[in-house]
Amino acid sequence: MGVAISQIIPVQSLEAPELALYRTLRRVAEHERAGVLVAANHKVIRRLLASRYTVVSALLTPVWLENLEPQLRARPEAIAVYVAETPVLETITGYQMHQGALAVAKIPPQPDLEALLQNSPHPWLLAAAEGIASAENIGAIVRNCAAFGSHALIVGETCGSPFQRRAVAGSMGTIFEQPVVQVRHLAATLTALRARGVRCLAAHPRPDARKLAAADLRGDCCLVFGAEGPGLTANALAACDDMVEIPMPSHMNSLNVAVATGIFLYEATRQRAGV
Repeated sequence: MGVAISQIIPVQSLEAPELALYRTLRRVAEHERAGVLVAANHKVIRRLLASRYTVVSALLTPVWLENLEPQLRARPEAIAVYVAETPVLETITGYQMHQGALAVAKIPPQPDLEALLQNSPHPWLLAAAEGIASAENIGAIVRNCAAFGSHALIVGETCGSPFQRRAVAGSMGTIFEQPVVQVRHLAATLTALRARGVRCLAAHPRPDARKLAAADLRGDCCLVFGAEGPGLTANALAACDDMVEIPMPSHMNSLNVAVATGIFLYEATRQRAGV
């Protein structure tokens, strides 16, 4: 049985110091330094409230307080709930707000890749990302990893944070369950994976790349993705065993990275199911 919500606080404006994190939705770095994330729609908030993440507070319209109150009261921690009408919430978003629900949670400590692998059954299915600045793309990649059972998503040092508000929204809250490991040296991480028998395959369209259907994805493998346009760096490619591409007509040379991630992960799960 959860504890009661610590307090329900009506607010007429967002000037109170305790609401600072809600006033700075666009200041991603400030939220990272504070060790928190913002969930910005009711579907994501429902997943947050069902997760093991520590919820700090929520800022809701009266309608969403009524809808979410059972889940809020079922939580083990005390949560400060601020209640405001939609026009007040729109002063922080700067646009018409249809959702009427925001929440702040603590970003948990980074999981250890080695511990994740030791606790995951073989064959391992990993994904890694390099150079992806778009929060929406990072979020969609997290969602794909969750959908296709990836044991971990490795986020390289040149990627945006998967805990940005737009990334959390793009993941549809699957970030709360999908293991994600942020690393400082992606190429070194890939090299270490190869040393323990994990095949690292670069999603990289090149004339000499292996076609996706011809790549054997049934064993321990890590699928490595770069940003559309520049693709993977030379260091990341050198750390991989092989390059693999999705066959496309000659006038097409790439797909959105989140779309490509979904296709690669689907092919891996298809092969592993023996379909």
